[in-house]
Amino acid sequence: MNYKRLFRHGLFKTLVLFLALLGAAYSLVKPWYAAEIVLIPLIIWLLYDSYNYHVRIAREMEQFVASVQHRDFSRHFNSEQVPSELQLLRQGFNEIIATFKLISKEKETQFLYLKNILDIVDTGILSYEVKAGEVLWMNEALKQLLQIPYLKTIHSLEKRNEALYREVLSLERGQKTVTAVQKDNSQVKVLLSATMFENEGKTYKLIAFQNINDALDEGESQAWQKLLSVMTHEIMNSVAPIASLAETMKSRLSEESLQPGNYKETLADIETGITTIKKRSEGLLKFTETYRSLSKINKVYPAPVYASELFEHVQQLMQPGIDSRHIDFEIILKDPLLSVNADSALLEQVLINLTLNAMDAVKDRPNPRISLSAERQDQRIVLRIADNGSGIAPELLDKIFIPFFSTKKTGNGIGLSLCKQVMMLHKGHISVKSVENEGTVFLLMFD
Repeated sequence: MNYKRLFRHGLFKTLVLFLALLGAAYSLVKPWYAAEIVLIPLIIWLLYDSYNYHVRIAREMEQFVASVQHRDFSRHFNSEQVPSELQLLRQGFNEIIATFKLISKEKETQFLYLKNILDIVDTGILSYEVKAGEVLWMNEALKQLLQIPYLKTIHSLEKRNEALYREVLSLERGQKTVTAVQKDNSQVKVLLSATMFENEGKTYKLIAFQNINDALDEGESQAWQKLLSVMTHEIMNSVAPIASLAETMKSRLSEESLQPGNYKETLADIETGITTIKKRSEGLLKFTETYRSLSKINKVYPAPVYASELFEHVQQLMQPGIDSRHIDFEIILKDPLLSVNADSALLEQVLINLTLNAMDAVKDRPNPRISLSAERQDQRIVLRIADNGSGIAPELLDKIFIPFFSTKKTGNGIGLSLCKQVMMLHKGHISVKSVENEGTVFLLMFD
């Protein structure tokens, strides 16, 4: 818009009023009363015109502000057949309203787009104002999951599902938890995730409800398949020789009944067979006992423990083997006072298992080396057990934590499984990085 003309018009009126007042003052001094007769009415008219102009501007501004305040963007200010000073003002109002219309339309389009997205996703979404509990948003996926058509406030959920209501209220920003929801006479496992945001002085909580039943079932099925595969392999390794020896012994007894002269030799063969069966049976019993030990560890008693103490205990226990194999054993601690909240006995057993594996991995290396280190990464405590051993083949990395899976001929495949279980009980995580013929690093991460 061109406001120069409006500016010039206002400046001209102000200058005329100033000159009229100056002339009137000068006429009073002289005195020129004839001039006063002309100048005084002119001054009154100029003042009245200025007053009327500002009143009109104030009314126009009042109407415009009211339109914006009530979001009445359908209002159009007629810029025709009005004084020139108001034409430009009304044109400006119309341009601003047009801009507001465009912004409002874009916001409405974005809202509808977001609404449609949230309604078609499988994840349930619930948003409510924390203080009053007023529910702002509840998408279709959540309505179907909870079988609730509508929630006015979050507190309405208490009557329908008190346990879920408590879980939602207790969930803090960034937290996640798994809970069960009753749906169609069956329980559905749901992962709850929370985030919070503030707007205009109010705090809002956004909860995502993710149905993880299918994922858990699939993961459980795959875990069972791997477990049964390993168990079947181990059991068959024990049962097949037993069955073969039993068949051989039966044949020998049948032959002896026909040829009694070889009694002593047959008896010796039977004794050998029975001894072998006994050893294989003991191995099978040991295998099942090891399997049972997986379910024994179900509770931890965490307390602050210094990483330095853990590492020193492990070194003391392993020192004879370290010395006999000439292993360069190193403890690296940037912060000697670094501590982790854990069950010291269980965590020490994890470190012993991993150190024993590392010692076995470096036994054929020219310069065997093992290091234990600990550091703080962001909000996590990370313990590392590293070696320069033979490494682990890439295709085996996703199997080493499976119960009874072992790459060693004499291994029972239980050590790493127990390590993983202990870390899970600590709400932690164990991972491995390995390169064949270069070495392996196990990471124990505590939140």
